[in-house]
Amino acid sequence: MDKEWMEVSIVTTSEAVEAVTGILYNTEVKGVSIEDPEDIEFKKKHPGDWDYFDESLLDIKEGAIIKGYYKQNEKLDEYLKYIKDSVNNLEQFGIDKGKGLITVCKVNEEDWENNWKKYYKPTKVGSRVVVKPIWEEYAKKDDEIVVELDPGMAFGTGTHETTRMCIKALEKYVKPESKIFDIGTGSGILAITAAKLKAKEVIGVDLDPVAVKSASENVKYNDIDNIKILHGNLMEVVEGKADIVIANIIADVIIFLTDGVKDFIAPGGRFICSGIINDRKDDVVNKLESSGFNVEEVNVDGEWVCIVAKL
Repeated sequence: MDKEWMEVSIVTTSEAVEAVTGILYNTEVKGVSIEDPEDIEFKKKHPGDWDYFDESLLDIKEGAIIKGYYKQNEKLDEYLKYIKDSVNNLEQFGIDKGKGLITVCKVNEEDWENNWKKYYKPTKVGSRVVVKPIWEEYAKKDDEIVVELDPGMAFGTGTHETTRMCIKALEKYVKPESKIFDIGTGSGILAITAAKLKAKEVIGVDLDPVAVKSASENVKYNDIDNIKILHGNLMEVVEGKADIVIANIIADVIIFLTDGVKDFIAPGGRFICSGIINDRKDDVVNKLESSGFNVEEVNVDGEWVCIVAKL
């Protein structure tokens, strides 16, 4: 493997972290690291939930910094143009890009390949759920549910506000007889959490084959058999109705999906949706209500919102 890589750094806002990370994943990025002081502030306020964090990240004054790592090849200039254009277009979707500053430099492989892992430690996310990277040791306490995870190249580590709120909602609403559909499953963190909360059946779907592979591997790490991971669109690869459909995506996609999702939710079932910035909360609530949902909860964590709506 090549020992020198190109590091592409984007200075943005905490609000834009998932969107910018998604932009990088649309290229042939080989690794991504996220330095977000808001996550570290959360860790400082909840010291019992964390084994370790690097307080030097609090020195970041510019906002969040997303770094993508690329092999040097003829496509790099093409990717840089795509990244720049896409970051500049974020404001069209109501996402504050912040400075949107993009820089490029050479780095050695050993400087980044596993560097992010030192910040990713067992994290208590809800009242019972602990998300544990597979390379870490953790002594399970009382009635805790431990989700083993290697996010790899897929979304979902449990540290983001949207993931935390979704997990808390699953803790509240999953019952032994529940059937769950997870749209855009990413690393599989939400689907696996639902399965380990003893849901009867869980199906996670994703359009990204990398995410499907990552989620499928994470299912194996957790030794559960009440879950399936499928590649494709929910509307095309899943049959029947669920008691809970969960989608941690972005506001525009949730609005687009709302009418179609109704056909996959049983009467009295719930749609748990997040990935919504606070400025788009009313747009999503209005769409849900106009589509026949009763909005039961609007939970806020920082700049992010998680909505629970009942059909």
